[in-house]
Amino acid sequence: MKLTKKSHACVRLEKDGRTLVIDPGTFSEEDAAVGADAILVTHEHLDHFAEDRLRAGLEANPGAGIWTLRSVAEQISAAFPGRVHTVGHGDTFTAAGFDVQVHGELHAVIHPDIPRITNVGYLIDGGKVFHPGDALTVPDQPVETLMLPVMAPWNKIAEVIDYVREIKPRRAYDIHDALLTDLARPIYDHQIGSLGGAEHLRLTPGDSADV
Repeated sequence: MKLTKKSHACVRLEKDGRTLVIDPGTFSEEDAAVGADAILVTHEHLDHFAEDRLRAGLEANPGAGIWTLRSVAEQISAAFPGRVHTVGHGDTFTAAGFDVQVHGELHAVIHPDIPRITNVGYLIDGGKVFHPGDALTVPDQPVETLMLPVMAPWNKIAEVIDYVREIKPRRAYDIHDALLTDLARPIYDHQIGSLGGAEHLRLTPGDSADV
């Protein structure tokens, strides 16, 4: 499987000539979803869900579909009739040849005064890749490659490190990193890499790796 990092929380997975895109939001490239055979969205925040990115992907491929939780599906089903599939925690489905399991229900706490919204994570091909969205969800099976949200208004580095320790992936790639400055990256790389207990890796947007 080929993993390509897009800006912020968006990633592309390619296998057997088909492409799955997760979370093409407003912080991602305008064409982040173009070329996708299937698109997954973890929650409704704009840095993960941007209707113009979804529209560009669906217009480029009339056979492409979207899988997402109810709060997002309700906003876009009318615009993309027949192409939006609603999923929730515990669901399993196949999209673009990828086997997907849905894990999690709620976004991480930003502040007690801010109501929590729904959020799901996607476990791909039996644990090959896990994208948690904006939560520190722990799937009920091993994860080889964890997409690790490293910088957000809702987390701190101690939580990120402990999340890697709890998941125990073979490797962790940074996502949710648009707010992380280049000045701070070496600090995060050193602390997560030395304390997390897993290989900690970072891809520049547009770069790829085999997983």
